[in-house]
Amino acid sequence: MGNRNTLVFIHGLESTAHGTKGRFFACHFPGMVIEDFTGDFSTRMKKLQKLLENKNNLILVGSSYGGLMAVQYAMEHEGKIKKLILLAPALNLPEFQRKPGKKLKVPAIIYHGKNDDVVDPGEVKNIADEIFVRYEYRLVEDDHPLHKTFKKIRWSELLETV
Repeated sequence: MGNRNTLVFIHGLESTAHGTKGRFFACHFPGMVIEDFTGDFSTRMKKLQKLLENKNNLILVGSSYGGLMAVQYAMEHEGKIKKLILLAPALNLPEFQRKPGKKLKVPAIIYHGKNDDVVDPGEVKNIADEIFVRYEYRLVEDDHPLHKTFKKIRWSELLETV
């Protein structure tokens, strides 16, 4: 059982675990960790740390602010992470505490809508270039919530629990 992946979904700032994405994951990946996060960044991060303290082989899916949380967590606990899947991650916010010279070696996939009017895709791409050693950046014809793209993503492949 030590090899099993732990799937985790982290919702955005104004969403909940019961939003569209949270409900999708709960339905299609019943073992996935899906929690509500409220409060400021520090409060949310403390809850995430506590939630994941005894878990390993993490595949974190973070949406917007949740993407920022996932990357921040990975910066501090890289050895516990197997993969990051980031949906329009808000990496351009001041809450992101980058460690100078620190680059994440875990694989990451970023989906970002060209028409995102909440989080600038270009800024996120530039930040991703600085912080990831290996990642895929998928700029898609979509908006911030990825309304058109989200359900077309091959989630079973991305979240495979080998």
